[in-house]
Amino acid sequence: MQRMYKTRSRFGSHDLPVTAEISPIRFDTRIAVLLREDLADWQRLNVTAFLVSGIGTGIPEVIGEPYRDADETEYLSMFRQPVLIFESSGEVVARAHYRAVERNTAVSVFTSELFGTGNDRDNRAAVRAVPREELDLVGVGVYGPRNAVDKIVKGARMHP
Repeated sequence: MQRMYKTRSRFGSHDLPVTAEISPIRFDTRIAVLLREDLADWQRLNVTAFLVSGIGTGIPEVIGEPYRDADETEYLSMFRQPVLIFESSGEVVARAHYRAVERNTAVSVFTSELFGTGNDRDNRAAVRAVPREELDLVGVGVYGPRNAVDKIVKGARMHP
């Protein structure tokens, strides 16, 4: 249950609704990204962006409503829930991928070969050319029930 209040913004004279939550929102699902720990900073950012784009386009219910500012400028929708970022060794990333596939969980992948391509067609061809067990994974994105995702990323640590 939530209540809406009108208040004055300290940044201007617009009336802004303020939501008072009676209880925190708790999601039954989880979005997680697991990155290989040896990636450069730019690679971590790039891989994360690609992995979550797969989740956002493949699972429409994870996307919230469009944003609007006080001037009614509309902005793109974003995820409706937090994204947890983890890191680990390549072995743990591979094990998480295996668990996600075995549990039939929504999963996106990023392999080392994708750093050398420049478009979606070549990215898909690079993944398609390698058997699942031989993918050189640098990251995986996972969406599913909280407890299932927690088991999938078990052994990884939160990204600093």
